[in-house]
Amino acid sequence: MARPKQALPAASDIASLIDDRGQLKVRVTPGARTDDVSLLEGHLTVKTRAKPQDGAANDAVIIVVAKALGIAPSKVELLRGQTSRQKVLRITR
Repeated sequence: MARPKQALPAASDIASLIDDRGQLKVRVTPGARTDDVSLLEGHLTVKTRAKPQDGAANDAVIIVVAKALGIAPSKVELLRGQTSRQKVLRITR
C-alpha cells in the first residue's frame, strides 16, 4: 500500500518565519517514522527519518526544508545546531 503524500505547510507561511538576515529557526526530531514539516505556535518543526549519526539528520533536514520552501537544497545552509535539536538555517533566494 502506498504512503499518502505529506501535506506541507504553504511555502509563504514558512517564508514568513525567515528573519531579515535570512535565518530560519527549526526544531528537529530525528529518527521519526516519516519526514514531516509543520508549523506549531509560530515555530517550524521538522521530523526526519534519518538518524542523528554522521550528520545524516542534518542533511535530511536541509532537503526537507528546501522541498517545503520550493527551493534547491543548495540554497539552505546549516549555521548553528549541528548536534542540537534546535537548529538555525540560512536561506538564500
